Amino acid sequence: MKYSFSLSLSVLSLLITSISIAQDFSSLTYRNVGPERGGRVTSVMGTPSLPGTFYLGATGGGVWKTEDYGISWNNISDGYFETPSIGAIQVDVENPNLIYVGTGSDGLRSNVIGGRGVYKSTNAGESWEHVGLRNVGQIGAVEIDPKDSKTVWVAAIGDAFKNNEDRGIFKSTNGGETWEKVLYVSDKTGFSDLELHPKKSKIVYAAAWKGQRRPWTIISGGTSSEGGIYKSKNGGKDWEKLSNGLPQGLIGKIDLAVSPANPKVLYAVIEAPGKEGGLYKSEDEGKSFIQVSDEIGLVNRPFYYTNLELDPTNENIVYSNSNPLLKSIDGGKNWKRMSVPHGDNHDIWINPNNPEVLIQANDGGANVSQNGGKTWSTQFNQPTAELYQVEVDDQYPYWLYAGQQDNSTTIAVPSFPPSGVQDTNAGWLINTGGCETGPAIPKPGNHNIVYANCKGRFGVFDKRTGTEKSYYVGASNIYGHNPKDLQYRFQRVAPIHVSPHNPDVVYHGSQYLHKTINDGQVWMTISPDLTAFEADKQVISGSPITRDITGEEYYSTLYSIRESKLVEGLIWTGSNDGVISVTRNGGTTWNNVTPKNLPKGGRVESIEPSQFDPAKAYIAVDRHLLGDTKPYLFKTSNYGESWELISTETSGIPNDFVTRVLREDPVKEGLLFAGTEYGIFISFNDGNTWSAFQQNLPVTPITDLKLFRGDIVVSTMGRGFWILDNYTSLQQAEILKMKASPVLFKPDTTVRYRYPNVRGIAGNKYPQTQVYIDYYLPENIKGAVALEILNEQRQSLVTITSDSSFVAIPNTEVMVENASDETPGFEEVEDMNLSQTFRYSDKKLKSEAGMHRFGWNLKQKGAWSKNENRRFKYGPMVAPGNYIVKLTAGGKTYEQPFFITADPRIEAQGVNQEVIESQIAFQNKAINLLSEARKFQSDLENEIILLNETNSKNDAIRLDKIRTILNELKNAEGAYPRQMLISQISYLLSMVSGADQAPGADAEARYAQLVSEFKKLKEQF
Repeated sequence: MKYSFSLSLSVLSLLITSISIAQDFSSLTYRNVGPERGGRVTSVMGTPSLPGTFYLGATGGGVWKTEDYGISWNNISDGYFETPSIGAIQVDVENPNLIYVGTGSDGLRSNVIGGRGVYKSTNAGESWEHVGLRNVGQIGAVEIDPKDSKTVWVAAIGDAFKNNEDRGIFKSTNGGETWEKVLYVSDKTGFSDLELHPKKSKIVYAAAWKGQRRPWTIISGGTSSEGGIYKSKNGGKDWEKLSNGLPQGLIGKIDLAVSPANPKVLYAVIEAPGKEGGLYKSEDEGKSFIQVSDEIGLVNRPFYYTNLELDPTNENIVYSNSNPLLKSIDGGKNWKRMSVPHGDNHDIWINPNNPEVLIQANDGGANVSQNGGKTWSTQFNQPTAELYQVEVDDQYPYWLYAGQQDNSTTIAVPSFPPSGVQDTNAGWLINTGGCETGPAIPKPGNHNIVYANCKGRFGVFDKRTGTEKSYYVGASNIYGHNPKDLQYRFQRVAPIHVSPHNPDVVYHGSQYLHKTINDGQVWMTISPDLTAFEADKQVISGSPITRDITGEEYYSTLYSIRESKLVEGLIWTGSNDGVISVTRNGGTTWNNVTPKNLPKGGRVESIEPSQFDPAKAYIAVDRHLLGDTKPYLFKTSNYGESWELISTETSGIPNDFVTRVLREDPVKEGLLFAGTEYGIFISFNDGNTWSAFQQNLPVTPITDLKLFRGDIVVSTMGRGFWILDNYTSLQQAEILKMKASPVLFKPDTTVRYRYPNVRGIAGNKYPQTQVYIDYYLPENIKGAVALEILNEQRQSLVTITSDSSFVAIPNTEVMVENASDETPGFEEVEDMNLSQTFRYSDKKLKSEAGMHRFGWNLKQKGAWSKNENRRFKYGPMVAPGNYIVKLTAGGKTYEQPFFITADPRIEAQGVNQEVIESQIAFQNKAINLLSEARKFQSDLENEIILLNETNSKNDAIRLDKIRTILNELKNAEGAYPRQMLISQISYLLSMVSGADQAPGADAEARYAQLVSEFKKLKEQF
């Protein structure tokens, strides 16, 4: 059954009582704006019988499929999977239509997304069904018995952040209908891998792993009783612990590989102390092992990597996915680095029929090779970027900025195409300083300057030069330290905030709040320690085997900073150990205002000071790193003296949806948006109740939201940036009154944006310029509807109908255009003066009950064409100014004013209203001339048909005269004909239509000449 976010069982019961209205807002949709660049992929799989078909499993982007060796990828899990986190993919060797996917990525990062069990497809990913194990957490491996495809095995790591019983090895013998736990160690130890003997499938190997995250440390490994390798000879009924030749003390993460070429050979890469870590090999099905390599690269950051794979045709060719990707051709004794498009490697699959064909996964996506890894397919075709936050600049079109996981620097992409470019897939992705973690904050008033962070290192990036000035607070490298010994503790995603009152005032957070007024050259500390700073949490991260200190585990640091837009010096901070602080005097004094009913230790992901009341603020707190997935949204109306929980069990947000961000609408008080681990929610009543506002957005963590220029701007942990254009109808009071009568919402101000000349924009991320017109129709409305656009003088410019037979303006002669190729033509009512009023039918103008959105493209009437599909299309955009939209439905009319504003970039070039109006007037003259000429041509051609039927002598003379005129009107057939009158008029119209400009003197002269030539031709007729 296809999974629907808004109607899933976990959500439905909560939404029934969520808000007083139950409207469908599906007409409001998000669009993806990239980047077209891959994010972290931890599982890949191919199909031996279909060598060009591969699958990738992203950590926050779901399952994707290619059928052309990685040239293009398509998501196949959207609408079915409840989580975008993928741990393992397995395709049946004999039946490539049978696929099992285990959710929950096995790389236990702090931002790892929880699993939701196992999914199964019997049609190569066209549809999926959930087949159980919902509570097993992260899944390390899925295996299908090669002799019986109904027998399926799963290695469950468990919950990454707390102890749970649903860990172990699970087996199904009926295709996932039921499962049996056949191996279990403890509620702290799960299984990272599982391998079946290629010939004797009742022989099973399993790798136990005690792995868990805490906000302040990584646990990977335990005693020999808590980890190691297990073997069953009878399909999981009985198990023995393998030990001969293996480490006997502490043991951590393990990955296994059985050679298809020689099934007696079993390899294991093992995390263990010192030289004990490395590669072990058995040549007797696990009875004994020898260590063949202690190469440090094999066990680099084992909790994150550790994946082994063998060439299926050669037992001595071994691949190790870690950092770097290593390859051995002598059974693991010696290793060489392989070159791949990206570092941080996680998985590899080699085609058993042709080992030169393989797919490999890393933090940059998945890449396919057809020549054994010499060259690879691109990763710039997988929109699965993991983004930590979003900021926007104030240019037009605005750009979106963020830190992208493992992208080396922060990045920026535009909201609309800002220029012409050759490669639209990657051409508008730029670097903006700092590093993968971000944030990147463009300076208000000067978007060329970007304040960027790299794990606590503050930089000032200049987009004009591509260089970055570095002004680190404390100027000390904090990597590898015990946090208790640091002067300044910076989290990996250390916050930066620019004052809304002064763009030269920038705040930055360690455990203290720092302030600069000169781009970081001098930093002032304006607070005490604003964290809980519990002593037992200040430890060296990584135990009991592998030390790992990248800053992510520095606990007791600031995580969010916001200054009120209403009152300068009113500043709120939140720490990653759950402390909320506020100052009302610019940092002179501070108060700890942590909610008393907030469980301690959570990460304060966002703070949102109200834009209507300075005493009011909202917070979103995330406690999933402590094993608590409840949503924690709070608001205060008295500067934090007391707080109200606005994400209760009955408020509408499911009880296991971790909350990451909350934003208040800048126009309508009480309108709130919340981003959670699995989607977006909306509240119209200040958080008392919530409803899902997922629309077409894929299920993925929402890391940040911005409400900017009437748009909802979204960053995600696995699916890049998204924008919902012009949500302003939600700000209007009528949104809560959609009942028995139609409602026409006031359109937002629209920028008269002229598209640059670009082609092949991937994914249709950039809609053409349009005025978004939202309207609601109740159940009792019958018949077609119409929208009419009027200018300020109430002259009708365009009428759009949902039905070609609908007459919107009785007794008025209007031109009729059939704008949709799918809509059949209908009778025209002609205005021989070719006025600017015209009407067309468009199936996108909906007439059924519900809320709808129609996009008017700002276009006036174009030239007449004999081809009905082109008739009156491609007219000029209307000028900036005031307009009116009129909705006609159910025999009544409803009106709303709106404004079209000039592109600010054009205004900066000196193109003013007078210039635009003079251009439109000239275009309309040329359009009228072109229409008359085309109609004249049509009349002549129609007369030729009649004369040919009579075939008299006088008619022959007439025919010669008509043909002579037509030769002057239209081009001859064949290659490179001489351009005649109609073509010359079109050429002139095109010349003055490509940009906002005043018509040149030559254009005016040429128009007069063409009018004269046309007049002479008509006189001959």
